[in-house]
Amino acid sequence: MICGIDEAGRGPLAGPLVVAGVVFTKKVYKLNDSKKLTAKRREELFDRICKNSIYKIVMIDNEEIDTIGISAAIAKALRQIVASIKADSYIFDGNTNFGVQGIQTQIKADESIKEVMAASILAKVTRDRLMCEYDKLYPQYGFCKHKGYGTKEHIEAIRRYGLCPFHRKSFKPKALQPILFESHPI
Repeated sequence: MICGIDEAGRGPLAGPLVVAGVVFTKKVYKLNDSKKLTAKRREELFDRICKNSIYKIVMIDNEEIDTIGISAAIAKALRQIVASIKADSYIFDGNTNFGVQGIQTQIKADESIKEVMAASILAKVTRDRLMCEYDKLYPQYGFCKHKGYGTKEHIEAIRRYGLCPFHRKSFKPKALQPILFESHPI
């Protein structure tokens, strides 16, 4: 039994980190890396994955990321998944297990291991849905469109409006320095 693990939201300027782990109880077909699927297809697969697996979705919010750092946040989420899902092996997409014992890593596992593909879909859909909810509260940032990543549009919105409660204050992109962090104290 393989538990596939993947994350969404490691690098955005806003929103949570979402990490998912998946062990299949039945086969799910037509999986792929979440980034290679349309939003509609990811949504369809999300429900099928949930119905045919044992899964865990962990969210670490932007405030905790600011407090402990992104690497510690990923490690915390990985430990929660290992503690919640029993499997023979745990495979995390990427090249580091962030010091969490028992987790194997594989670069591009989300392109070759079905369980990791499923985890990437659960993580991305969960995060995307949440960012669209944040968009309703703060429409000026365009969260539903860019999902909190540092697009030109998002950078311009931060310059214009400053940070909202969902922004990661510890993430200081060069495009915003020193403008934001000197003129808009956090």
